Amino acid sequence: MAQFFKPQPKARPQGRLTLTVSQLDLHGVGIARHQGKAIFVEGALPGEEVQVSLQDEKKQFALARLEKVLRPADQRLAPFCPHYSQCGGCTLQHMPVPQQQQTKMAGIRELFARQAQMELPEPETVIQGEAMGYRRVCRLAVKYDKKARLARLGFRRRQSNELVEVSQCPVLAPRLSALIEPLRVLINRLKGFRDLGHIELYDTDARPLLLVRHNGQPSEGDRQLLVQFAQQHELDCYLQTDGEAEPLQAAQAPAYGVADVRLNYLPGDFLQVNDRVNQALVATVLEWLAPTPDDKVLDLFCGLGNFTLPLARHCAEVVGVEGVPAMVERARQNARANGIDNARFYCADLAEDFTGQSWAREGFDLVLLDPARPGAWQTIGHLCRLAPRRIVYVSCNPVTAARDCAPLQAAGYRAVRWRMLDMFPHTGHVESILLFERSEQQKG
Repeated sequence: MAQFFKPQPKARPQGRLTLTVSQLDLHGVGIARHQGKAIFVEGALPGEEVQVSLQDEKKQFALARLEKVLRPADQRLAPFCPHYSQCGGCTLQHMPVPQQQQTKMAGIRELFARQAQMELPEPETVIQGEAMGYRRVCRLAVKYDKKARLARLGFRRRQSNELVEVSQCPVLAPRLSALIEPLRVLINRLKGFRDLGHIELYDTDARPLLLVRHNGQPSEGDRQLLVQFAQQHELDCYLQTDGEAEPLQAAQAPAYGVADVRLNYLPGDFLQVNDRVNQALVATVLEWLAPTPDDKVLDLFCGLGNFTLPLARHCAEVVGVEGVPAMVERARQNARANGIDNARFYCADLAEDFTGQSWAREGFDLVLLDPARPGAWQTIGHLCRLAPRRIVYVSCNPVTAARDCAPLQAAGYRAVRWRMLDMFPHTGHVESILLFERSEQQKG
């Protein structure tokens, strides 16, 4: 009988080590060294002696779980949230906010130097708001517990699909956090609770908004329970089964103000979760682009018009481009509602060559782009051919931003200003804004 080699499954590393953490990475994860290999330890601070267990070992590095802090750093803080050790939302509550920011800023500069061979100027003041109660949007996971025969409500565990039940969330807007416990009671009163997808909460300018995503067809009784809950807690309630959300109890369309415009949106639309940081971010974009009444501005990945419409107040004309048709229509509606007639919006796939589009051939003096986490690699190449004199790049992912900005430098643009956005305090999320200008040679 022929015998064949059958590889054995790779054993999960079970090693337990005592390490001294030497530094932090871009996202605030501790880095220690063992036998020449970098060991990443979430929750550890520089200078600390820690006991860890190896979780995933690669050729060049390993991931480890923090078991115990044997010698804590002087700056270590006690987490303010009782769910911190399990919930996947926050990862840096053990670290003072100034240290969080310094770590992220140093990481951005190092990343750009290494990946884009670009030396950034000295960073300007961090754009920040409150460190607590700042989230105006959240998604709560719902999971049916077969053993207990009830629905659990909470957030996902770190690096897992498992659910962690929570009773509160200190980084959530207070009136949203106060709804978590009543919602837990509500969903277990619904006959179709096993068909619930997830729940979203929005802290609108008027009052809280609840969006229930349902995988089936809720009964009339369940619909009435949702309406009663909305009335009792003075909030708007939307139900989504398939397609656009349906208002069950809504006094008015959800909206928020920024600069001197008011933007309407629908549950499920993208909006910045930190209102105070968004206000400062829009002000920074206006300052850095510095549009004049003669300038024509292009806003790529424009969404609802968060930047487009404030820019329209200061320039000759602004063109917003977005890949989601529903968002383009929402932006057009917002322009009309604000009485803005010098803003036009188009739907386009910005990964494709858009330079032949009629709107792109008009020429632009200034450009803003605010892509999602995958960045704008294909977009940048086409953008350089438009040759605007000034570009502002708003980034929610420093890795893709460093990759994307290298071609700008090659095309004759120079980074002249940058700031970090502390959009998500106590987390490893890193956001930034950069201003690029064309060199004198390129202008000629």
